[in-house]
Amino acid sequence: MLVVENLCKSFATAQGPLEVLRGVDLTLARGSSLALMGESGSGKSTLLHLLAGLDRADSGRILIDGQPLDNRGEAALARWRREGIGLVFQQYNLISSLDVAANLAFQARLAGRHDPVWVTHLATRLGLAPLLQRYPEQLSGGQQQRVAIGRALASRPLLLLADEPTGSLDEASSDEVLALLLQLVHEAGSSVLMVTHSQRLAAMLQRRCVLQMGRVQG
Repeated sequence: MLVVENLCKSFATAQGPLEVLRGVDLTLARGSSLALMGESGSGKSTLLHLLAGLDRADSGRILIDGQPLDNRGEAALARWRREGIGLVFQQYNLISSLDVAANLAFQARLAGRHDPVWVTHLATRLGLAPLLQRYPEQLSGGQQQRVAIGRALASRPLLLLADEPTGSLDEASSDEVLALLLQLVHEAGSSVLMVTHSQRLAAMLQRRCVLQMGRVQG
């Protein structure tokens, strides 16, 4: 489903170009899960931004079902972000003016794929059914992260990108939330690429690789 070939990305600094990605190669099959590990500053978040169409690579290719992502125009990239991917971050990024029910449905409505039955199922599985009328500020961190997961999966995206999705939770909560996320990803028919520093959490996914010196190892 996802193929990354020789992807390179650098950023301009006062000292000259800073090479972050130096020829990244990886693949992700449809319905599978991959943990991306690496030290801080190794380029993990940069890679996610490129896959999400939030930035463009200097060279190399990103293929989605055999079709290049990198040469798409801004309108097509916006459609990819709206319809093709789900994003889960450590910071939750919920919309404070919307209650839980509206936050859950937000991405699916943007994608034109709002399915009330599926959203209700997500809310039930995530333990959010009694909280649908609450606002983000009335929720615990773990509850907010569950809303973020539900929102990302509500549109049944082709690819879920997760950047340290349980980084702000304690160990027990992290294990529980990630296990639930992976179950729901399977039910949604999505693939997942997750950035994590945790060997324990990475072991819960089907494959793992390490981004080191701008290249993928393993």
